Amino acid sequence: MDEKRRLIRVRTSHNKPAFKRRGLHRKVKLADVWRRPRGLHNKQRRQFRAKGALPGPGYGGPTAVRGMHPSGYEEVRVFSPADLDGLNPETQAVRIAGSVGNRKRGVIQERAMEMGLKVLNAKDLTRVAGEAVASEEEVSEDE
Repeated sequence: MDEKRRLIRVRTSHNKPAFKRRGLHRKVKLADVWRRPRGLHNKQRRQFRAKGALPGPGYGGPTAVRGMHPSGYEEVRVFSPADLDGLNPETQAVRIAGSVGNRKRGVIQERAMEMGLKVLNAKDLTRVAGEAVASEEEVSEDE
């Protein structure tokens, strides 16, 4: 585990250039995502030093920690409580999908805590649950 932590530190301290899309500063509509320059006379494609670096194999991080969360866990995306079965709390952490609602999110978070899994994007759902309980009590009092 110490070797993985060292490699993660190496990966984050690795000084990579910001790979900027050509013409990004000229047009507002261009998104800040990398697109390979393809023009025949393009200076960046021809790798003139002042025009910005192109991504290449030399900029990749160590293979052992590639795609790993900075905390050292492997991320697993979860959509339902059933997806938690068979996960290893020692090496894997859970990221609940954005399309999951608060009710199911609460169930997934509780189940993950019972299993000893770390939830990377946990939400505090006590306020939401408290409001739901309060509204149910008001409805029962009116009847």
